Amino acid sequence: MQRRPLWNQQESFVKRNVGRTVVFEIQGQLIVGNRQQFKREVLLALHAGTPRIVIDFSRTTFIDSSGLGVLITISKEIRAAGADLRLAALSRELHGLLALTRLDTFFRIAHDLEEALED
Repeated sequence: MQRRPLWNQQESFVKRNVGRTVVFEIQGQLIVGNRQQFKREVLLALHAGTPRIVIDFSRTTFIDSSGLGVLITISKEIRAAGADLRLAALSRELHGLLALTRLDTFFRIAHDLEEALED
């Protein structure tokens, strides 16, 4: 399993391949300052033919409205390409936010990374 930091900031993302799945681990925040880089990296993986993308939130500390917006945008693009997006290891706060906005029915949410990687 290859782990590669995508850039060196306080907020970073680690990308790793697990079989034919690409896992993005958000370390820190997904905010206006880094959302475009995150979107670009996810879409690069999608356009490379990845059938499943998992976003691991186990080390995420904060998501602002622009971060939430980018999740919706990439989800639509992933679905349009016929691929699968799964969100894993959401904090209680993030899960509550998705439920409040009814986005918990829009995303496929897994309790943890292992569950997200199951077929």
